[in-house]
Formats: sequence, structure tokens, C-alpha cells
Amino acid sequence: MDTQSLQAFLAVADGGSFSLAGEKLHLTQPAVSKRIATLEDQVGSRLFDRIGRRVTLTEAGSLLLPRARQILLMVDDSRRALSNLAGDVAGSLTLATSHHIGLHRLPPLLKAFTHDHPAAELDLRFLDSEQAYQGVLDGALEIAVVTLAPVPDPQLRVVPVWIDRLRFVCGIDHPLARHERLSISALAAHSAVLPGPLTFTRGIVLDTFSREELNVKVGLSTNYLETLKMMASIGLGWSVLPESMIDEDLHILPIDHDPIERPLGYLVHRNRTLSNATHAMMVKLDAARTDEARHWSLPTSTT
Repeated sequence: MDTQSLQAFLAVADGGSFSLAGEKLHLTQPAVSKRIATLEDQVGSRLFDRIGRRVTLTEAGSLLLPRARQILLMVDDSRRALSNLAGDVAGSLTLATSHHIGLHRLPPLLKAFTHDHPAAELDLRFLDSEQAYQGVLDGALEIAVVTLAPVPDPQLRVVPVWIDRLRFVCGIDHPLARHERLSISALAAHSAVLPGPLTFTRGIVLDTFSREELNVKVGLSTNYLETLKMMASIGLGWSVLPESMIDEDLHILPIDHDPIERPLGYLVHRNRTLSNATHAMMVKLDAARTDEARHWSLPTSTT
């Protein structure tokens, strides 16, 4: 089996489409079909069922899928290990980050990295933290700088770098803004605008309320904190936002409760051979670690 055919197989399996696979690999659809046909001849089985426009894996395709991923990861791992022998910080560094961290935390580090290592090509991808976690686990990403999960996967090495303090906020004309003091239970009577239901940040917020045996009425949700800020500022509900994002359009609610904190940091796979470029980026991130982050403990993290 050649790696090009396996790459085409994974692209079709992940995208569910030969045309989308072609766009991803910068190939024509006939070229993708030819690579799949070659692989099917090599394994002696049909790998996809094509019914109308739908493309689904056959039983043989489903069996090959995890093995194909493993083979390509081993090939990439070997290439990195050999490349690292030269000691040069060069080649492509695939780094994923959330929009908030990419806009508010990473710019100075990325500027320093590109200045110090001009031969390295930075492939920066903006993803939700949860997607980035999965990308590192699957081997699609070398490193992710994201909101850290309360209980990280034990396959990952997780290092806190910053601590985000989140504050309860609302628009300056919201009914809650009239109060000089509020209990957290008072918020439960009003609708909230929060990150999506599967995000780590929303989980942290809801856990805060559940410990008080309270439910949160979520009226609207989005994974973009800048959009949440806008929705809260025009009165669509109260929200929870990092202190760094709060301005004159928002009112900080005087809640009788400690500020919610969430750790931000980086993660890599324990069993993956990291490129010299990734190691160089980790040096930058380690140098940026705040005192609060150094004392933050995560159940399965190591530093």
C-alpha cells in the first residue's frame, strides 16, 4: 500500500465525498478515484459503496480505516524523527488554537517564533478547543493551544500557560444591572447567552450553578466569545466573559461568588515524535506561563 492511496482513502472516508477529497488533496476527482481503485486492487476488497451522491464505507473499508490512520501516523512520525536529527527548526508546524486565544494570547509568541525560526512554516488553524483536542488525539495536529479540559485524556500531555478569569456580565440596560449586589441564584431567573453545549467553558459555567443546585436558562449560544459579548451588550441575556474582553458596553454583575477561572494552555500527544519546530514553540509557551498557571492542577496532566 502506498501512502498516496491511503491519504486519498482517508480523505474520502472523512469527507464522505470524492469531490471534497479532491479539493482537500488538490487533485481532480478522477485522480482520487484512480487512487482508491489502486488501493482496492491491493487489498482485494471494495472499500466504498456509492449510492447516488452518498459515499459510505463498506465493511472492509471500516476495518481498514483505523489501520490506515495508524500507518500514515507512523510514516509521519518516522519522517519527523529523521528530520529532527539535523537539529534544524524548519518545516511545517501545524498548530491549532481557538479564536479567543489566537487573538488575545498568542500574537506575541507567534511573532517571536517566526522571527527566531524563519525556516519554519506555521500552519495555524482556528478550531473550537474540543475539535483541537480531538485533532491532537487523532494525530492530525502536532500541538494545540486551547481551553483545557477539566479532565484531559491520559494520552495527552497537558500544560497550563495562562488562567482566564471569567466575570458575570450583562448589558448596561439589562434589569440585572440595576442591582448593587446579587446572589448567583438571581441569575437563574434570567436567560443567559453562553458558549455551545459541548464546549469546555460552558461546562465550567454550568458546573458552577449545579453545585448550588441551580439550572441555567440558556436563550442563545455561540462558540465565538466576541459574538457573546455583542449579544450580552445589547441585552439578549447575561453572560460570562474573560476580564480582558470587558469594556464600557458591559456591566460587571456584583455576584457574591468567586470569579470563575479556566486554564488555557497547550497539549501534545505523549506517543508522538514532535518536530523540532514544535519543541521550539513549546519553549516559547513555557516561557509565557504565568505564576497562577504553574500552580494549576489538572487530574491527568503533567508538566
